[in-house]
Amino acid sequence: MADSGKPPASADTSASMEDAEIPTKLPSDVGMDYVPLATMLATGQLAEADQFTRDALIVLAGSKEKGREFVYFTEVKRIPSTDLATMERLWTKFSGGKFGYTVQKKKYKQSKEDFEAFCTKIGWTTQDGDVERKKRWFGASEFIYDVKKAPVGHLPLTSALRGTSLLKELLKHPVWDNDDWMIEP
Repeated sequence: MADSGKPPASADTSASMEDAEIPTKLPSDVGMDYVPLATMLATGQLAEADQFTRDALIVLAGSKEKGREFVYFTEVKRIPSTDLATMERLWTKFSGGKFGYTVQKKKYKQSKEDFEAFCTKIGWTTQDGDVERKKRWFGASEFIYDVKKAPVGHLPLTSALRGTSLLKELLKHPVWDNDDWMIEP
């Protein structure tokens, strides 16, 4: 797992495994097992699902094999469309269409591709007195891991510590060019 601090366990975990229907056909071009992600999302473990997603991107982009715990924006094109589509279907399914990269892409376009406006729109900023700032990621996270309370597009988180290029490249990935990603296997 990437060392990104432990978010608070504030997710609504009222759903039980018996109530959740975990999909079993979760395709991956690289053999990634997405059942844990599906289980986390189905049971409301959003902080854990968010971390799984970040860790998966590191592996999918080839960063892990290079000994890095982060993805360079130039590596996004290496991430298989099949795997992004699988993760996206899970995020959108278990959030009722509230979370996912396609949701974030829509919010980014609604913000006229202004990253600051986008961050405000999806709840990645907070007010400290008269100053608006980005929410804290490390240490005690200020992000919202509750599907009922978080703004549309709030998750999954993508680090902008090295700039905004990584998220922008994820939102421009060719998998989102049409709605084929939505097709269940």
